[in-house]
Amino acid sequence: MTAGPEPRDGELGVVLLPGTNMNAALCLPLVGALARGRCVTVLDLPGQPGLSAGGRPRARRMAWYGQWLSEVLESAAPGPAVVVGHSLGGAVALACGSPRIVGRVLLSSAGLTRLRVPAPLLAATVPWLLRPSVLRSTALLRRMAAPGGEVPDHLSTWMDLVARCCRTSLAPTPLPSGLLGLRRPVPALVVAGRFDPFLPPRVLGPSARRRLKAEFGVVEGAGHLLLDEAPDAVLALVEEFCATFATS
Repeated sequence: MTAGPEPRDGELGVVLLPGTNMNAALCLPLVGALARGRCVTVLDLPGQPGLSAGGRPRARRMAWYGQWLSEVLESAAPGPAVVVGHSLGGAVALACGSPRIVGRVLLSSAGLTRLRVPAPLLAATVPWLLRPSVLRSTALLRRMAAPGGEVPDHLSTWMDLVARCCRTSLAPTPLPSGLLGLRRPVPALVVAGRFDPFLPPRVLGPSARRRLKAEFGVVEGAGHLLLDEAPDAVLALVEEFCATFATS
């Protein structure tokens, strides 16, 4: 899906990659805000619930995703692009070495360190998988979000549908240090929610700085669901990051 003004030659666009079990349709409010000033393309990842292909790569998973993104950028993003990836989408952004990518904004990104699964989160995941319901989806999402945060009704309904109709995928393992070394020349901003249970800032921050030499930021009052919990903060971070290319 593409929104926003038609890019002129050499004009910077944004490519958004949702995370595990998510898709473009769930990102429409953020896409609409980003598209007010620039062309935004949202891609459903193959093997995730959405409008992309249903099959998942069986071998060399992240290399396959990186090649897929390179091919898609050739047709869907005619000019330079900042790739914004959430969770699994962040790992895919890192796996891709396309020269069209001039920057990366990595939100609660996989690929830099192993995701943690605290016992309370695991305890909420098992019932969601075995006996899906909207209530169990809400309970799981609350474990992913910041304490006391509201879970949107549409997200609970969606995750219930995912558990009933799809087979969820596991998080990717960290990407090789050699590959991340190749990504260092391209500017990157890594961001985590203060209460992210999978990738807490105390873990993701040092990994981002050491392995990618990237800037790191924390979104206060948010957990792992940054696109839903803190869309205004994400919008501001992406716009600020993109603005650096206009002045550099």
